[in-house]
Amino acid sequence: MARETGRRGFFKEALSQIMQPVAEFLDDRVSGHVSAGAPSRGNLLRPPGAVPEAEFLEKCHRCGNCVKNCPANAIFALAERVQADLLHTPYIDPAEQPCVICDSLACMYVCPSGALQPVYAEDIKIGLAVFNGETCLRTKDVACTYCIDTCPIGADAIRLTADGIVAVIEAGCTGCGVCQYACPTAPKSIVIAPRIAREIPVG
Repeated sequence: MARETGRRGFFKEALSQIMQPVAEFLDDRVSGHVSAGAPSRGNLLRPPGAVPEAEFLEKCHRCGNCVKNCPANAIFALAERVQADLLHTPYIDPAEQPCVICDSLACMYVCPSGALQPVYAEDIKIGLAVFNGETCLRTKDVACTYCIDTCPIGADAIRLTADGIVAVIEAGCTGCGVCQYACPTAPKSIVIAPRIAREIPVG
């Protein structure tokens, strides 16, 4: 038993050393938009259907309807350490809870201001998954496919290449954050970065 415990400890230490060099790189991507430091315009992940950021800040009533009506509890409201114009605006933090692209897409339909507008599920573009192979378990000969298996969009958004490497399909990725949430590495091997372009309204 002592020998087995020692082997587990060795593996954990080795894995930690492998991942340490890129921890700072990914921490910037994971936490820069919400938790660590002060969030700023353009680096927040807004709920599905969000209009461009400048227009979003003008239209959003800060009413909390999208936060209260999200069935996945994936929408939060900025409450502190932010610029005044960002206070109480909604955002998504995949590290806490990803958007699951629910059937109801309730957030869009309970928004009274037009800051969130109805879009088709396949047109949602909250952000874009960014993959870092240096920390991925697959590069350590571990057959991990959590990010692929849990993606609500499937192969149109993320898949394995012929070489067994994770590939994000930009056109199909909604930026929901399920892959980031499911990724077992620390720091995460796949994180969601904001996109410049927002969703295209239906009709």
